[in-house]
Amino acid sequence: MMKTLSATFERFGGVMLLPVALALIAFLLIGRPSTWVTLTVAGLAMGMMIFLMASGLSLIFGLMDVLNFGHSAFVSFGAFIAASVLAFLGAWVSGGSAVLNIAALMAAIAAATAFGALAGWAFERVIVKPVYKDHLRQILITMGALIVADEIILTLWGGAPIPVPRPAVLTGSIVVGDVSIEIYRIFAFLLGLCVYVAMHFALNRTRIGLLVRAGVENREMVEALGFRIDRLFIAVFMAGSALAAMGGAMWAGYQSLITTAIGAEMMILVFIVVIIGGLGSIEGSLLGAILVGLMANYVAFLFPKMSLASNMILMMAILLWRPFGLKPAVKG
Repeated sequence: MMKTLSATFERFGGVMLLPVALALIAFLLIGRPSTWVTLTVAGLAMGMMIFLMASGLSLIFGLMDVLNFGHSAFVSFGAFIAASVLAFLGAWVSGGSAVLNIAALMAAIAAATAFGALAGWAFERVIVKPVYKDHLRQILITMGALIVADEIILTLWGGAPIPVPRPAVLTGSIVVGDVSIEIYRIFAFLLGLCVYVAMHFALNRTRIGLLVRAGVENREMVEALGFRIDRLFIAVFMAGSALAAMGGAMWAGYQSLITTAIGAEMMILVFIVVIIGGLGSIEGSLLGAILVGLMANYVAFLFPKMSLASNMILMMAILLWRPFGLKPAVKG
C-alpha cells in the first residue's frame, strides 16, 4: 500500500509539488486572496535570491566535497560592491530613463559577479587547494578566511549601515485590484529563473557539465582520458562564488540597507536550503529555496512569533522524511 502511494506521489510530480501544497495550506489559513498573492510573490522572489547564493554552495559542497564556511564572504562582497556601483551611477539610477536604470543595475550585478568569480579563483588556489579531502582543516581555514574577509569589508566600507539605491524603473508596485506586487520582486524572480535554466542546461546538456559530474563519480578515469579535472573544479568554484556574489547584489537591492552582517545572516538560510534540497543538486537548491522563501513569508504573517524558528522546523521535518534531502545529486 505504501509503495503504491509513493509511486503515485512520484508520478504526479513528487517533491516538486511541495511548494504547491504549502501555498494551498497557506491560502486556507490566510483566507484573503489578495494578501495570499502578495505573500506568495514575495516568497518566490525571496526564494530565488536565496537560490542564487545556495546553488553556488551546493555545487562546491556537493560536487567538490568542500566545506566552504567562507561562502558568506562572497555574499557580503557582492552586496557592498553592488551598492558602491549603484551609488557611483546615482544619476543613472534615479533618472527618468528606464534604459539607464537597467544599465546601472546590470553594471552593479556584473561588477559583483565578476569580483566573485575572480575572488573565488584566488580563494580556491590559496585557501582551499591545500586542504582538499580534509574536512576539519577545510572548516578551520575557511572560517579563518571569512574573519579576514569581514575585517576587509569593515575597513573598506565601515561599520555603519549603507543605503542601497534602487533603480527608479524597479521602484513601486503593480496594483491589480486589491493585489500589490513590488516590481523589484518580479525582477528578482525572473533573474533567478533565468540563472536556474542556464545552470540546468550547462550541467546536463553540455560537455563541460557532463565532465564535471563524471569527475565527481570517478576522477581517476576521467583524468586517464586526458581531461584536467582540477581545472574543471576551479571553474565550478569560481561559478559558485560568482553566484553567491550575484545573490548578495540582488539581496542588497531587496533590503535597501545593508550592514557587514549581511553575509552571516544569509548563510543560515543558505545552509538550510542546501541541506533540505540535497547536496550538489541544482533542482534541489531551487526547490529548497522556494520552500524557505514561502515558509518565511507565510509564517511571518500568520504566526509572527514563530518566524525565526519556521525554517528550522521545516528542515527537521524534511530530514526526518528524506535524510539526504529532497533531490540529492550525491547520496553519501
